[in-house]
Amino acid sequence: MTSVRAALRSPRRLRTEVLAGLVVALALIPEAISFSIIAGVDPRVGLFASFTMAVSISFLGGRPAMISAATGAVALVIAPVMRDHGFQYLVATVLLAGVLQVILGVLGVARLMRFIPRSVMVGFVNSLAILIFLAQLPHLTHVPWLVYPLVAAGVLVMVFLPKLTKAVPAPLVAILAVTLFVVLTSVSVPTVSDEGKLPDSLPSLFWPNVPWNLETLRIIAPYALGMALVGLLESLMTAKLVDGITDTHSVKRREAWGQGAANIITGFFGGMGGCAMIGQTMINVKASGARTRISTFLAGVFLLILVVGLGDLVGDIPMAALVAVMIMVSVGTFDWHSISLKTLRRMPRSETIVMVSTVVVVVLTHNLAIGVVVGVLVAMVLFARRVAHFTSVDEVEHPDGKTKVYAVTGELFFASSNDLVNRFDYRGDPDNVIIDLTHSHIWDASTVATLDAITTKYERYRKTVRIVGLNSASAERHQRLAGKLGAGH
Repeated sequence: MTSVRAALRSPRRLRTEVLAGLVVALALIPEAISFSIIAGVDPRVGLFASFTMAVSISFLGGRPAMISAATGAVALVIAPVMRDHGFQYLVATVLLAGVLQVILGVLGVARLMRFIPRSVMVGFVNSLAILIFLAQLPHLTHVPWLVYPLVAAGVLVMVFLPKLTKAVPAPLVAILAVTLFVVLTSVSVPTVSDEGKLPDSLPSLFWPNVPWNLETLRIIAPYALGMALVGLLESLMTAKLVDGITDTHSVKRREAWGQGAANIITGFFGGMGGCAMIGQTMINVKASGARTRISTFLAGVFLLILVVGLGDLVGDIPMAALVAVMIMVSVGTFDWHSISLKTLRRMPRSETIVMVSTVVVVVLTHNLAIGVVVGVLVAMVLFARRVAHFTSVDEVEHPDGKTKVYAVTGELFFASSNDLVNRFDYRGDPDNVIIDLTHSHIWDASTVATLDAITTKYERYRKTVRIVGLNSASAERHQRLAGKLGAGH
């Protein structure tokens, strides 16, 4: 992993970090304005939130080179607060969400990432690429025809320039080239200034004017919890993605509480909050080659300089240039290997179902967090169903003709043990029955309840059942719960 100190000593690496930060800052402007509109707030709220989030997370976060700023997912969660209760309550929601994220981070919620399967991760990446592309469609409909060749020109620059040189990030060259053409030819196409008014002053400290009582907590708590969970999920998933791209390790626990601290700082400056931005992170890491916190910090600094100090110049950047950058990010983010015929034939059907489920839910809801949760649930159900079929019950010969032995093999839990009760011949078996669980393991109360039901059925026919071969954990669970669960359990 490239350190900040090493980057500062290397002119080539430092140049990469600086230019990457500039490209990300340019791409953040229209995104932040758009997300402000979604949340129902003034564009300066989203722009300042992006500045404070990026600068804060560059020091506090656990994943170098990852970009955090105002995001659409967070905007969707907190928009009802702004609509129903106003801006003061929105900022209070952001502050509470930050506190909750810090608490969850300290408690180690990041460890839950290990339960997200690869197929959900692939679905997350693919759905993200689709959402990034779909977000560009409004800028490509009902626009002057010249927008299309400008977008195409920008895409061509980013495709072919890296083949010639990687000294300068191709997205930056594309933005500058398209902007220069539009300015010199004076053609009329949509620009950044058309997206919303850029601020002309620096952000200042802000404290929400709301009554700090239980009624306020009742109003903001559900939205704050939703924002905290969505933000953490997207940030930790993005961190895991960057880990894979850079072959480096991030500190997920630090990233979790760092996101919370950044949201608290953002709230104190009257920002709308945010989380990791996958699109801008891909611009920074994949398209521009950044690897350190320098690029994240400079993305925030450049953003503030551009919108406050150079607002008139930035306002002249054609949206076609930024759309071209985001299209290339979308294409580069999508895992094309995952949908190739060779991969689909080789991959288990359950894995493909999980991936497709994640993509479909994300695209329909425009919420990455919901899609990931659904994907994990589908994966759990399919895994339980698959494992349930690995349990077998076989008859074993016994020298005593009055004794029947059943050998149960496989993991016993709610999905596999429910059918276990139908695998025995209660009426036809001899008086003594042995159920051998040497090659099994009891995982839950459902299995103990099933064994109780089997024993009860045999007792109705005045037959004796012995359960043998339990390992220590299974024996302890069976002894503690057997006969104590009741008919309803």
